[in-house]
Order: sequence, then structure tokens, then C-alpha cells
Amino acid sequence: MKIERIETFCVALPTRRSFGVSGGAVAVAGRPSLRVLVKVSAEGAHGWGEATPIPAWTYETAESIVTTIDRYLAPAITGRPAWDLDGVTAAFDRAVNRGFSIGAPLAKSAVDVALHDLLGRAAGVPLGVMWGQRRRETIDLGWIVSGRSPQEVADSVAEGRDLGYRAFKVKVGLGPEDAEVVEAVRLHAGDDAALWVDANQGYTVRSALAMARRLEDLGVDAFEQPLPANDIAGLRRLRDTCPIPVALDESLRHPSDLATFVRLDAVDVAIAKVQRTGGLTLSRRLCSLAEDCGVALMGSGLTDSDLGLAASLHLFAAYGVDTPVDLNGRQFIESPYAGATVEVSDGTARVPDGPGLGVEVDERTVRELAVNVL
Repeated sequence: MKIERIETFCVALPTRRSFGVSGGAVAVAGRPSLRVLVKVSAEGAHGWGEATPIPAWTYETAESIVTTIDRYLAPAITGRPAWDLDGVTAAFDRAVNRGFSIGAPLAKSAVDVALHDLLGRAAGVPLGVMWGQRRRETIDLGWIVSGRSPQEVADSVAEGRDLGYRAFKVKVGLGPEDAEVVEAVRLHAGDDAALWVDANQGYTVRSALAMARRLEDLGVDAFEQPLPANDIAGLRRLRDTCPIPVALDESLRHPSDLATFVRLDAVDVAIAKVQRTGGLTLSRRLCSLAEDCGVALMGSGLTDSDLGLAASLHLFAAYGVDTPVDLNGRQFIESPYAGATVEVSDGTARVPDGPGLGVEVDERTVRELAVNVL
């Protein structure tokens, strides 16, 4: 099958509640959340992917993702064999080259995931079967604690527990009350709940170490991305003295980044994140490298809607990720375009069994939700 057409749709999805990171807002209640859906067509088959523009987290916007795909990535791969994922990745690098980052990873991820969905659908099998690698049927999810006041934290944890969640993730790096917020989460979640924190690059080595010492007493399982992504020396210093495992997210844009941290003995845990790494092709390489080097794997997402949720579940199931993961899209946004889709119950997601991603997309709804961001 040759790739014939690549279409982009920037859709406005309903937002359920507000959510922020150290860089700013991710979702705002009462304001639609924009996601870029991509449809790839090849000789009667098609597949869907998704990109999540979050300028507070990285540099790609809804506008840049649409124009990057339409004007650079799509022309670079139209007419290529749909199965040649390695060749597509190389063509992407020629169209939008790497800097410190891999170059437009969110845009590249949306097309790469859509190609995986297309190939799985054409073969009539889910991605795990296509890869010959599916070690889990379910993945445990973590509930993101939103709010900074004691009452907001208590209400958020109670809501998560009522929905069956037994693992909680706290965004820190937001202010001087970070430790108090984590303490409140532990108090309301209970001693048996899995708990980890994510600073999204919000600390210095000194402040991160001070925070880590308080987190250790609270039984926090991992300290995610405490320092700026490119502060390799600082991350190594922190890892040498940090009393809890340091997990890297934004630092790992490409498998070669993980190789650097492994060589420098500067990583405890690698976070697998489909969009950050430019799609499933490179994410599988990163996960395999982590596994072969003895680096623990955890999972995360970008507040994806159901297409991105499914892609992450297939990846994490393939590598047997057995710790709770941050796939929080269902908590903050809705996916009205999705028919048959991912089942989530009591804080656990079932890896889809349908062909490709296992998410049925209602294209008419996609077109109704589409907005012109240009």
C-alpha cells in the first residue's frame, strides 16, 4: 500500500476540568481543548492519529502542528509504502530536522500513529499482534490531583478514589506549597496508594534535593523531571544524592538521549511517552533500549483524547509496564468523535482488541468539531 493522502483536523473537544503544570495551563474548564487529529489513507485503508498542542509543555502549537504536517511531513511521505515506518522516520528527519529536540515531535507522532493504525486495520489485528509483543491486557492509571488548597486536594483525591483509582500523581514546581500539597494527598489517599510527583522541569538541583528529602518521608515512589531537560550535569548530581528514584520525561526526546543518560549513569527511570518521542516507532526503540540497559520504565501521556490514549496503552502493554501510568485524558477532556473505544473501569484501562488502535472514529463528528486555527 502506498500512502495517498494525509488530512489534518483541529478539533475543539469539551473540557471537563482545569489542569496546569509548572509552565502554565494545560486545560481550562469552560474553554474547548484543541487536539489535531490526522487521517492517513492508502489504497482503501485508513488510520487515525492525534497530536496534543500544549505550549505550556513544549513549543508546538495547534497552528504549527497543522502547517508542519500539511506543508512538510505529508509531502515528504506521500507515495511511500505505508509499511515502511523506518523510511518514514528518516523522511521526517529530512523534512524537519533535529535540533536539541527531534524536531516537531508532536506533529510527527500524529502521522506515525495514524500509519500504525492504518497497518493494523489493513491486517485486521491490534497493534500488539502486529508487533508480536503484548505482555499485558490491562494498564493501571493514576489520578492527577488538581487544586492547591487543602479542600481542593481532599475533593480531588476523594473523586479519584470514588472512581476506583488507587494511584495518584501530583504536579509540583508550582509554588512554595508543593510539599504541603503532596502531604495532603498522602493523608487523603492513604498509605497504601501509589504516589509520585512531576515537576515538569520546575526546580534547581538545590531545591529539588530539598523537596526530595520531604518526599521520601511521604513514601513517594518517583520524582519525575525535577530539572530542566538539558541539565544533564545537574540530573547526574541529583541522582547521586536523591533519596528517591529520579524519572526522566522531557529529557528523553529521542532514544539517543536515553543512551546518553545511561552512559553517564544519570537515570533511574525512563518515562515512555508516545508524542514526546515522535510516535510509536521511536518510542518502541526507546523502550527496548531502556529494557536492555536495565532502566525501569514508567508511562505517561499528554492529556490525549482517546486515540492517543489507545496508542499509549498498546505501547505500555507491549513492554509490560506494571506501575500506574499518567494517561489522564479521560479525567480532563471528552472524546465525542470516538465510537467503540478504550474501556476504563475502576482506574484500570483495558488494552483494545480491535484492529489497529482499536478506536472507531466517527469522521462526520470530527468534521463537525473541526475549527480553522489558521
